[in-house]
Amino acid sequence: MHFTKHRPSLCIREEVGWRKPFRPPLYVDDMLIVRQDMNKISSLKKALGKSFAMKNMGSAKQILGVYIVQDKTKKFLWFSQEKYVTKVPQRFNKQDVNPVGSTLSTNYKLNRNRCSKKKTKKAEMNKIPYALEVRSLMYAMVCTRADIAYAVRGLSRFMSNTGREHWTAIKWIFQYLKDTSSVCLGFGSSDHVLEGFTDSDMSHDDDISLSTSRYMMIFLVVREYREKVTT
Repeated sequence: MHFTKHRPSLCIREEVGWRKPFRPPLYVDDMLIVRQDMNKISSLKKALGKSFAMKNMGSAKQILGVYIVQDKTKKFLWFSQEKYVTKVPQRFNKQDVNPVGSTLSTNYKLNRNRCSKKKTKKAEMNKIPYALEVRSLMYAMVCTRADIAYAVRGLSRFMSNTGREHWTAIKWIFQYLKDTSSVCLGFGSSDHVLEGFTDSDMSHDDDISLSTSRYMMIFLVVREYREKVTT
């Protein structure tokens, strides 16, 4: 077996020379092998075992803090970061925030006018782990919580020069995650419907005074997994 780097996802290795190649994700010493053909999985494990010391962990339960819940009878698969989105607020002393039902309040004006201008204010805001909080939210965003992508993207623009309002907006996202910590990313065999959404904000961007149009196409099944995820 021969594998090469899969671009643009460099953490994925792609098997060379097959019509339906393996594409196992690899991070340091953790690998996730997914395939319908169990004989193919066994062959890959045997081949890798000849060159590397490996430990078979059985059916996947988690990888990099993302918990995997399978329901084989319903042919459904959930990816959960409930523990992660619960622990991250504790890291920044935001575990006691009150839950809210939206990702970001419309009262927040996220623009450059809210950035710190005076040296004293900049020095004060530099003591706040704003960039670290944004990066922590980004990990949840790219893995299972696409619902916070718009809010995190807006706040990430001010990591080099943060204002007080930007920092309080971060708190709002943590409040939202507290209310929706059990929300998971789900994949199943139910009927998929292609949905499209589009909107325009009509010159809402205060920094560049231009209208912004966006569209989103969805071809996934996203559900909420209400049962307790145990490890």
